[in-house]
Amino acid sequence: MFVALQYLLPHHLLCRLVYVLTRSETRWIKTLLIGAFMRGYAPDMTDAAEPDPQAYGSFNAFFTRPLRADARPGNPEPRAIGSPCDGAVSIADALRGNTLLQAKSHHYSLEALLANRPDWVSRMSGGLFATLYLAPYNYHRVHMPLAGQLLAAWHVPGRLFSVNRQTAARVPQLFARNERIVCAFDGDHGPFLLILVGALFVGSMSTVWHGEVTPARERGGVRALEAHTGAALWQPRGAELGRFNMGSTVILLLPPGAAHWDPALQPGFTLRVGQRLGLLDS
Repeated sequence: MFVALQYLLPHHLLCRLVYVLTRSETRWIKTLLIGAFMRGYAPDMTDAAEPDPQAYGSFNAFFTRPLRADARPGNPEPRAIGSPCDGAVSIADALRGNTLLQAKSHHYSLEALLANRPDWVSRMSGGLFATLYLAPYNYHRVHMPLAGQLLAAWHVPGRLFSVNRQTAARVPQLFARNERIVCAFDGDHGPFLLILVGALFVGSMSTVWHGEVTPARERGGVRALEAHTGAALWQPRGAELGRFNMGSTVILLLPPGAAHWDPALQPGFTLRVGQRLGLLDS
């Protein structure tokens, strides 16, 4: 019933309401929201730079809280691919040509996911993908899995279905239907893509280069994103890349022959930022 209801919900209207509420600095509103969240999800605050939930000026400041500098040390192996987020593995596999597995019998195409960018489709065809799910209680900043230089980024408008396991198993083409930001990089070992997928109640997604990308002020088609914040286009592995409001999904794409995933990356395997996903092959 929850999945069926999502087809009827006004996704973007609900997200705009959440956006306003979660950024309110009115004391009773932010206290109520943070208190309810702590009771419902009990997130671990021991690794937060500020461990007192009520010390934050708004719910969104609490939700996107930074961690202590030593909280996610990363992997020292130079060929390691670091997890870009805290969360759990949904799927880590190889593409079947231009086809990605979503869940069970549901598949979707690379062309649809990348909004028909043939240059990047051809580079990633037959490569590897990892779909990583961030639950509401997870740390919600996204980091570089590899060192790289941002070559291009584009915003793809769409729906905002939930991305939890139940919805992924029942909504066809989910990740190619939801709103998303695609970031394309060139690294020391070749190109790679990182995709931030929006979800129900994700009122905002941002990157360090573009600032707040969603909610978009003007709705329309796919739009190229121009860096305007002054952040360097080249970023080291582990550097902050962007952030979500509420839970969502990150998809990492690597070209064929570039790497292999660790055998431990089975569905449900929990991850922390910087934890090894696999190794580059050269």
